[in-house]
Amino acid sequence: DVQLQASGGGLVQPGGSLTLSCVASGFAFDAYAIGWFRQAPGKDREGISCISSRNNNTYYADSVRGRFTTSRDNTNNRVYLQMNTLRPEDTAVYYCATVEGNPIMSSYFLSSTYPYWGQGTLVTVSS
Repeated sequence: DVQLQASGGGLVQPGGSLTLSCVASGFAFDAYAIGWFRQAPGKDREGISCISSRNNNTYYADSVRGRFTTSRDNTNNRVYLQMNTLRPEDTAVYYCATVEGNPIMSSYFLSSTYPYWGQGTLVTVSS
């Protein structure tokens, strides 16, 4: 079975940094793209990044570009989301998700693109 497990959330002050991790099992990890999403209280789920299979190309939503970086370790079946210069509006439950192959450009940040999801990890940015 495809399984994803996100971790690394917590409380961080504005301007601080945090790194989330997503460990995967049950599938050919390097052949799957990985997306990161978040859902703030009372808001819709938002796609924020995608890292492709094979070439490890990365894509970011405007809301996080320049502050967040995603990377993957295909040897250990892990994906990371390094989050810098965090803002209170980054407070959300963060999820990793996966799809075989690579999504088309217009679907990188759509929840419907990804059939497999991990449980979320809560990030709270507050002083």
